Amino acid sequence: MFDEFSKRSKAVRAALDLAQVRDWGDIALADIAQKAGLDLGDLRAEFSCKSDILRAFQVEVDKDVLAKTKQVGPGGSVRDRLFDTMMTRFEVMGPYKPALKRIACYLRRRPGEVSLLACSTLASQYWMLAGSGAKLGGAGAAVRVAGLAAVYSRVFRAWLDDPSPSLDRTMAALDRALNNGERMLATMDTTCKTVSRVLCGLREWKRKARASSKPTPPETDPAPAANI
Repeated sequence: MFDEFSKRSKAVRAALDLAQVRDWGDIALADIAQKAGLDLGDLRAEFSCKSDILRAFQVEVDKDVLAKTKQVGPGGSVRDRLFDTMMTRFEVMGPYKPALKRIACYLRRRPGEVSLLACSTLASQYWMLAGSGAKLGGAGAAVRVAGLAAVYSRVFRAWLDDPSPSLDRTMAALDRALNNGERMLATMDTTCKTVSRVLCGLREWKRKARASSKPTPPETDPAPAANI
C-alpha cells in the first residue's frame, strides 16, 4: 500500500509501527522521524501535525480500496457494491488493526483531536460512495456522505473488536448498519418530497391570493369623437 521510497509513506508507516506498541499520545514527532530514518525537517515538509499523518493514512487506504474496486460493473445494487467496498476497506486496514485500536482508544477521550479528522473522514466516505457507483449529485449527496460516515464509525468499532479472520461480526454489523441507513434515507427522501410539495402548494396559493387581491381598474367612458 505504501511507496517504499516516499518520505511521506515512510513516516506514516513508522507512526503506525510505533502505535502498535505505544500509546498514540506518547509518540512524539521526533520518534516518528527517527523510526522512519528522517529528520524533523523532512517530517515538517510533509505534515503540519500528528493528525496529518493519520489523514495521510486515510488517503492511502482510500487509494488502495479504490484500486481494488475500480471496476464498477452494471450488475448488483449500489448497496451491495457499497457493502463489498467497505469490507475491502477493512481488509486493507487489517495489518494495521493493533495500531488503529490503540489510536482509536486514545482519540475516544479527545473529541478535539477527533474533530481534526472529521473532514478527511467525510472525504474518505465520499470516495467509497463514488467507488461503489452511488450518485453524488444534488442536495442528497451530503446526506449520503454523512450517513455513510456514521455507518462507518459504528462498524469500525465492531471491526476493532472482531477477532475472526473471516470478519463475521464486522459483516453482520455492516449489514445491519446499511439496512438501517437505507431505511433512514428512504424516510428522509419521502419527508423531503412531502415538504417540497407542501411548499410548492403554499407558493402557488400565495401567488393566486395576491393576484385575486389586486384592485380591478375602473371602467372609463369612451373618448369623445373628434370635431370635424
